[in-house]
Amino acid sequence: MFTGIVRELGTVVSFHGGSRLVVAAAETAASAAVGDSVAVAGVCLTVVEADGPLAFDVVPETLARTALGRLEPGSTVNLEASLRVGDRLGGHVVQGHVDAVGRVRSVTPEGDGRRVWVDAPDAIVRYCIEKGSIAVDGVSLTVAAFDDEGFEVALIPHTLAVTTLGSLEPGDEVNLEADVLGKVVERLIAGRLS
Repeated sequence: MFTGIVRELGTVVSFHGGSRLVVAAAETAASAAVGDSVAVAGVCLTVVEADGPLAFDVVPETLARTALGRLEPGSTVNLEASLRVGDRLGGHVVQGHVDAVGRVRSVTPEGDGRRVWVDAPDAIVRYCIEKGSIAVDGVSLTVAAFDDEGFEVALIPHTLAVTTLGSLEPGDEVNLEADVLGKVVERLIAGRLS
């Protein structure tokens, strides 16, 4: 489990055949061990090598359901190590289980920040509520607005500076994870109605 509070930016060293992802990340690598979970661009991956850069095995299922396949050497990724008992939950509950890939519709400056619209499938939009939570490339954000095609988030200067979201441009693909609480409530209500 994660919080959506990015702790470090990593740099992709290699992505061998689309299956072994190697990421350089000094802080995360210093504390990670083989078997640990790390959110990479919002995708929960298991560390398989921790001597130097971190290595992760990425299976075809993950490539089919996320935007990780677009990564290449030199790409920057958001990183967050999994929560430990007693850690602060600063964002919202993020599982690292990507629900869909979205596409940036627009990026508009707003003061020192930016407003970003993301086109998303119904599997995401159905859980969007104004002021609700959403994870974009692993970053915990608040939905500012939504329509039938996607949602908008307002990004503060800090988020723009310390995550990959500061470099988003229209057409970019992003990993999306809807708030798990909405999915749980929906399932519980559906069970009571059937």
